[in-house]
Amino acid sequence: MPDAGESLFWIALCAVLAPLLSGIVFRHRVPEVVLLLVLGVVIGPYVLGLAATGQGVEMLRQLGLGMLFLLAGYEIEPAELVGRGGRRALLTWVISLGVALGLVWLVGLSDHIHAEAAVAIAMTSTAIGTLLPILKDSGVLATPFGRTLLHHGAYGELGPIVAMAILLSTRGPVTSLVVLLLFAAVAVLVHRFGAVLSREESRVLAVVQRGAETSGQTQVRLVVLLLVTLGVAAAAFDLDGVLGAFTAGFVLRLLVPAGHESLEHKLQGLAFGLLIPVFFITSGMAIDPAAVWAEPVALTAFVLLMVVVRGGAVRFAARGSGFDRRESAAMGMFAATGLPIIVAVTSVAVSEGQMTPLNASVLVAGGAITVLVCPLVGQRLLTVRHPDRVSPGSAAGT
Repeated sequence: MPDAGESLFWIALCAVLAPLLSGIVFRHRVPEVVLLLVLGVVIGPYVLGLAATGQGVEMLRQLGLGMLFLLAGYEIEPAELVGRGGRRALLTWVISLGVALGLVWLVGLSDHIHAEAAVAIAMTSTAIGTLLPILKDSGVLATPFGRTLLHHGAYGELGPIVAMAILLSTRGPVTSLVVLLLFAAVAVLVHRFGAVLSREESRVLAVVQRGAETSGQTQVRLVVLLLVTLGVAAAAFDLDGVLGAFTAGFVLRLLVPAGHESLEHKLQGLAFGLLIPVFFITSGMAIDPAAVWAEPVALTAFVLLMVVVRGGAVRFAARGSGFDRRESAAMGMFAATGLPIIVAVTSVAVSEGQMTPLNASVLVAGGAITVLVCPLVGQRLLTVRHPDRVSPGSAAGT
């Protein structure tokens, strides 16, 4: 079995190869996150066996997962959750969850699906963090289309995270909801404490600002402390760390509602330069290609259900919001793009003994397919609708 040093070498090599392959070989038509997963499969224990997820690598993986969802939470504007568009997006997500639960329950009667709740939650996810670079590069993020998609993306990540905490817990829904509310109270206290420290007259704020551009990098250290604090708090309540990370990002957004360009640049460098690639590569290492190859029907069915359940619900909601057929179809395809939540859901289900690693491999592979296919189809639909605003080759990014 490879030791931590050997594993980190191969993981670092894959992290460098992915963007090079994406740009040189695939001309940015294959998202980098898909290549990270594929390279992880290649070096993982099921293929070449060059790397393994030992204790040190696993710690980096958890930090990568945390940074991914911290940035996702940070991208959400509070107004997006409570405004008219946010309420419509929440209702759309609840409907998609209800449809997903009903479908997997029916299929489960034939004993073809286990861990029904986990599969249903995975079907309702939207990888808005993965889509953001694509939307920014294509120039649609600031348009009504982009803002509406952000509403659906916000609940496409927040909804499944909350559902994971309630439906996948062994405590039962009512107790889990109470625990979730207690965790929310802790998050509010953390925000209030941060707000007091960041007041204009605060001496602490002055020290932090002076150390922002020095070797101290105080702002980045405080964000990491925020991430770890809410991650530990989530663990103390026996909640998944994804919830703590997402909440940390949301708290950070509340503390800097207007954004902070310098801090954002540093966090993206730390996240996308090291931690997030490690997370996706190690997620690929957990995929058993033989299991995926042996279940083509299950893989195809899951991808189609993602498009029908999540994509169909968002498409219907977009049509009702005044978008034309092509724009509604494009929004549905973007919304059906999932992966990070799917990885998180399957990880929790496997750790709780509700899902086998083989089934998790199929779901994660299905999520990778949606990242590869759905944004490309959505871009194509928008390119035909707005050829002056969206370029076909802009679907690059993680």
